[in-house]
Amino acid sequence: MYRPETAIEVPWTRRRFWADARRSVPANVWLLGVTSLFTDVSAEMVASVLPAYLMLGLGLSPLAYGAVEGLHVGATVATRWLGGAVADWWGRYKGVALLGYGLSAACRAGLLLVGCSPAGIAGVIAADRLGKGLRTAPRDALISLSATAGGLAQAFGVHRALDAAGALMGPLLAVLVLRALPGAYDVVFVTSCAVAIIGVAVLAAFVRDVPGPIAPASRPSLVAALALVRQPAVGRIALAAGALGLVTASDGLLYVALQASVGFPAHWLPLLSVGTAATFLLLAIPVGMLADRWGRPRVFVYGHLALLLVHAALLAPIAGPWMPIAVAVLLGVYYAATDGVLMALASAVVPADQRGSGLALAATASSLGRMGAALGFGVLWSTWSRDVAVVAFALALACSLALVRPLLRAATPDGDPS
Repeated sequence: MYRPETAIEVPWTRRRFWADARRSVPANVWLLGVTSLFTDVSAEMVASVLPAYLMLGLGLSPLAYGAVEGLHVGATVATRWLGGAVADWWGRYKGVALLGYGLSAACRAGLLLVGCSPAGIAGVIAADRLGKGLRTAPRDALISLSATAGGLAQAFGVHRALDAAGALMGPLLAVLVLRALPGAYDVVFVTSCAVAIIGVAVLAAFVRDVPGPIAPASRPSLVAALALVRQPAVGRIALAAGALGLVTASDGLLYVALQASVGFPAHWLPLLSVGTAATFLLLAIPVGMLADRWGRPRVFVYGHLALLLVHAALLAPIAGPWMPIAVAVLLGVYYAATDGVLMALASAVVPADQRGSGLALAATASSLGRMGAALGFGVLWSTWSRDVAVVAFALALACSLALVRPLLRAATPDGDPS
């Protein structure tokens, strides 16, 4: 449980942010961040070219692309909870995470085998997301168990900053490859696979496993892991994550909607991911430290206001060159204030011996919601228009925030500011 007396004093200068993070965040968290950095370089090389490749190259409709995006997000649902629950039961968080990272790396090579088939690409994406589902909860459990109670959001901020650095470099590398070799998607996939293997190697060789705090004979069962959702605090956080996920359109759909509004060349779409990742990288650590001091529920809710501003920008009557920059930066602010902070919120209320499955419940609820959101946004766009989809999601997000804030405040441990 979070205890305010162990909270870290937050230094308010950029140089001291990083100095404090180096001193107070364990090496295990940094190494897990390096693993995620290489993995995200690999993943974002592929993900950043898919919107243009599928919708503008292969001619998929917004509804069809929304289905692929929903699969991209939703394929983690089945394995995310299973990965966390099995890791809790086995007591080997690193082993389960390694399996997930390895599966995703293998899927980069699989992209070379399916060619231009949308069904084949969707299948490889699903397998890659299964790997992500397996690894995410055990990895986040390792971060949570390695960090101090008062520095949870900071530790997750460090990890997410390194993860965002990979998300920043991946699209840039993809753009460089495609500018040098136009249409050479096979080169993008080969390079992506090689980088993913490096990330797996870092995890296997350098990350230290942190065993659960209980004896093997008393490890929790899979049934006990599911029963966690009946704990009031855990259930409220999972409900809040799912409700907000259900009204959160995917980055890919928002980027394509932006491109349709502004009309910039499609091959520059990956640079929007770069702008989002750069903002996330710059803000993840200071926002995490702010959340530990100012209140994690408050920062989490306010982060969604940045997402509301993204919808407002897409509806602006004059689409100037400022709009791509604004959308990319606002999405980065949103991720910095929500991604790691949600895991810190859950870590403060989930028992240590069920940390993997408890974090997985919160993340799974969010993924289920996002899967529905991708499909819903695609249906609204295809049936009516882009603007109808944007307005509907903006209104739904505003209503959800009003309902979710009391849930998060009720789930906050005593003494944690909200």
